[in-house]
Amino acid sequence: MPQLALYTFGVLRSPLTDPAPLTGEFLDSGEAVYRTISQHPGYLAHAEAADGERGGHFDLDWGAWGEFAVPAWYDRGRTAETLALAASLSLWTGLRLAFDAIYTGPHRAALNRRHDWFERSTHPGYVFWWVPDGATPTWRDGVSRLEHLHEHGPAPHAFTFRHAFTPEATATSVTGVGARGERVR
Repeated sequence: MPQLALYTFGVLRSPLTDPAPLTGEFLDSGEAVYRTISQHPGYLAHAEAADGERGGHFDLDWGAWGEFAVPAWYDRGRTAETLALAASLSLWTGLRLAFDAIYTGPHRAALNRRHDWFERSTHPGYVFWWVPDGATPTWRDGVSRLEHLHEHGPAPHAFTFRHAFTPEATATSVTGVGARGERVR
């Protein structure tokens, strides 16, 4: 059965090494989000440095997830001291469970704060695509799909929750209720 790949990308208002309280809040919330999401039904894995190192994403060994890459529109720092981005790459069993994980709990709380931490952008912040069972998507795959989504809109090749597709390339939708009771789509 195909698996759902998810790539997220955002440009932070300040570098990750900035000692400002907002940067610290973002980093602290990120750890809590990963802990919770990694235990959520439907979650399979996310890209982690092969040697467990942290720091300048571009210098790390990501193993099967490939060399770290960012979209062409990222124009900020690339060193551990100047890096001003947040990116993730993960695998899920399906759209519904990914939706539930993203729009509830600590991740939903983090989404509510995203404008405190991230620059506003006309570029999409995430993209989904289906991969064969057992395949590991790469950072370059994620960047390519995100750029495709930005340039061409949603398609079975690269899509969002709002304009989703099944593994068979049939249009579908995912809706639900967020943490505060509002409809999310």
